[in-house]
Amino acid sequence: MAAPRGAAILDFAIGQYLSNIRRPGGLGKDPVRAERRAAALAAIDPDWNPGALRWTVDWQRHYAYLTQLLAEGARPAAIVPGVTRHGEDIGRWLATQRRNWNRLNTEQQARLGKLGVKKAPRARQTPPKTAEAIPSGRGAAAFQAGIQALAQYQEREGASGGGGVPGRGHVERLPDGTAHRTGVWIVNQKQRRDRLHPTQLAALAELGLDWAATSP
Repeated sequence: MAAPRGAAILDFAIGQYLSNIRRPGGLGKDPVRAERRAAALAAIDPDWNPGALRWTVDWQRHYAYLTQLLAEGARPAAIVPGVTRHGEDIGRWLATQRRNWNRLNTEQQARLGKLGVKKAPRARQTPPKTAEAIPSGRGAAAFQAGIQALAQYQEREGASGGGGVPGRGHVERLPDGTAHRTGVWIVNQKQRRDRLHPTQLAALAELGLDWAATSP
């Protein structure tokens, strides 16, 4: 008895009728007669009034269709988005219930649990790649110092733009007197290539480091 509001049978608007009798006072003002009518409805479907159970008619209808699919031999794992019943996408609804499991009340969880439905496992969050963030702060300053040291080395050695690369143990003295371990720095940049920002890779490629110009 969870028909959509627009449902009709034998030219009778059964959906609207059910909506009307679920409203407060919908079974009449006489409490004895209202109780008798409620009992008659419950004899047809104990869940005829989902609002009293703290969920919607829409939820009850999808739950009923899911129960029917399972009774016909379907497995919960096979009811995926796109699996329908009477025009309703039961697979998509089921996926939503599993994903929003904590939003369901205890009775809803219990009913789905009896059908073999379980809470969806928590999705593992993938940390954003450093390469997507614009470099800033101390890391950016350290990188710029390395670029300056490499460019200075190439200019002095006559290899500017030609790919001249100092050895691993080379230390370059910057104009401010800082000793920069340029050789080690280049090795480190290569090892962390996939974490460098595109602008950093471009700067290295301009100084002739071929590995910075190729796709990771």
